[in-house]
Amino acid sequence: MSAAATNVAVIGAGISGAVCASLLAARGVAVTLFDSGRGAGGRMAQRREVMDDGTELRFDHGAPYFTVSSDEVARVVSGWEARGLVAEWKAMFACFDREAGKFRDFDKEGTTKKYVGVPGMNSICKSLCLEDGVVARFGVTVGKMDWLQNGSSWSLTSLDGKDLGNFDYVVATDKNVASHKFSGLTGRPPPLDLSVFPNLSTMFQDIPVRPCFALMLAFSEPLAMVPVQGFSFYNSDSLSWAFCDSSKPGRVCLPPNSQSWVLRSTAEYASKG
Repeated sequence: MSAAATNVAVIGAGISGAVCASLLAARGVAVTLFDSGRGAGGRMAQRREVMDDGTELRFDHGAPYFTVSSDEVARVVSGWEARGLVAEWKAMFACFDREAGKFRDFDKEGTTKKYVGVPGMNSICKSLCLEDGVVARFGVTVGKMDWLQNGSSWSLTSLDGKDLGNFDYVVATDKNVASHKFSGLTGRPPPLDLSVFPNLSTMFQDIPVRPCFALMLAFSEPLAMVPVQGFSFYNSDSLSWAFCDSSKPGRVCLPPNSQSWVLRSTAEYASKG
């Protein structure tokens, strides 16, 4: 990206879009972030449910945690940790062998540091979207992206036909901007016409997409038969992992001693749905 770029649009307020917007803004670039959802989070989303008795339940039904594998990312995460946005999830993890009916590999599953957002996984994205230089516009779906040859800029239009402005660069964090899935969701052509940019077509097609189902469960008391706070599944065609959300740092359990769990399906099982 040219140092002369002063106006950038970022489509998607998940972790990729939020981090991108934050880093650009820190370098003096004016950033407008668009997301069709009600708030930031994307694949680090958190679901809030209020029961009939007023009890509030929260589930990290997207990514359960994240790990760090480079010094550069470690420095960024260290800054988040100092700000209270993330904390290390120091819990016990294992693997559950469905055929054997028992847990195993306790040490192997817990060797890598696992970080979570505080008080929810979406807290990181929400905070980054509020930083100076970032203008976040939620509930806005980008419906069209036009390259203006004369002005050497991108013109964005919302799904309902409103002018969203012109930008020097556009950062798209989801392949749906050029995917037929956009049409399935909205009934409209995708925002980016790849016939105008054939060199991008192969790049978009190579981006993998794997479906999954998430099951959110709440229990009035801890599950005594489960000795760990998170585990992957072995010999299971339908389930890939399960995590106890309420065991994460910064979570408030209401009522006291209750537990919340999220189970994630395998991609193969979700593909059948």
